[in-house]
Amino acid sequence: MKPEAPDRTTSPSPAFLATPVAPLRTFFSQPKDVWNASLVLKRTMSSPPLTVTLQEAALDLGLHYMTVYRYVRTGKLPATQEGMVWRVLASDVAALKDGRLSASGSRSRRNDVAATSQALEARLLAGDSAGAWWLIEGRLGGGLDPSGVLATLLSPALRSIGARWAEGELDVADEHRATAVAQRIIGRLGLQFGRQGRSRGSVVLAAPAGDLHTLPVAMVADLLRWRGFDVSELGANTPADALAHAASRIARLVAVGIVSTTSGHDAEVTQSVQAVRAKTPSTPIVLGGSAIRSAGHARALGADIWTGPDGSTVIDAVESCTKEGQVGDVGRSK
Repeated sequence: MKPEAPDRTTSPSPAFLATPVAPLRTFFSQPKDVWNASLVLKRTMSSPPLTVTLQEAALDLGLHYMTVYRYVRTGKLPATQEGMVWRVLASDVAALKDGRLSASGSRSRRNDVAATSQALEARLLAGDSAGAWWLIEGRLGGGLDPSGVLATLLSPALRSIGARWAEGELDVADEHRATAVAQRIIGRLGLQFGRQGRSRGSVVLAAPAGDLHTLPVAMVADLLRWRGFDVSELGANTPADALAHAASRIARLVAVGIVSTTSGHDAEVTQSVQAVRAKTPSTPIVLGGSAIRSAGHARALGADIWTGPDGSTVIDAVESCTKEGQVGDVGRSK
């Protein structure tokens, strides 16, 4: 008996629908605008990536992975971290490859320090003590002294972090993590580059009551130690009478330094100045920090010398106090 021919008027069987033919037929029957969209998607997917991994960058540059990783850790190649993966701009890799971006990592020598400070900021926020020190070692090896490290690298990075925290871009955990790494850096610099030679005199240094920032005091203290001064570092939130008492007990006292970095504590600064004056009336009082806006502001609070908002002239200010019988002219509150 001859088998019946299949009824082609009925719907396709489920088996037929499972074959690739039906979806392809559906795709090819789409309107022209869908075709155009698919071509755009295809072109987008085939275009060069904006960023590449370090492994891909190393392969493109013909370098070992650890060499490229060292470029990132020392700020020679800008990078961002996504989870556990570092990514760099493909354009930066291409620039490095053809010589437009030098192996020193900066597009101009003038921007080199700024680029290193930005890289250091990223390492501070990441809590990466090893990477931060690696950056600093590279600059020390390039001729920058410890004072220069604090003034041109660490201070700008910390100021930027503080500003970003104030604007709400960073949270308290970010600020604390960065501060912890910065403290380790300062401690390591202090151990490695201690005072050489005879003491040039003593300085008492503190932040006023209400100012909880210890790091600026530590940075100024090390700047002075490296220049030959013995520093009694009282830290943050120091009561006025405690500062005055410490100053009265120090031999060969050259100056008393007050570092104020938190606004709104002018009254506490004034109390500290007055307390020191009562105990050691002839001792010059040096005042600075980001909360002290000008020499006039420092004078209004009773200080003799203003070091500037970032303490950049603190060495000159204290050294001027060593001149017999006079207070120096650097930032003097006349």
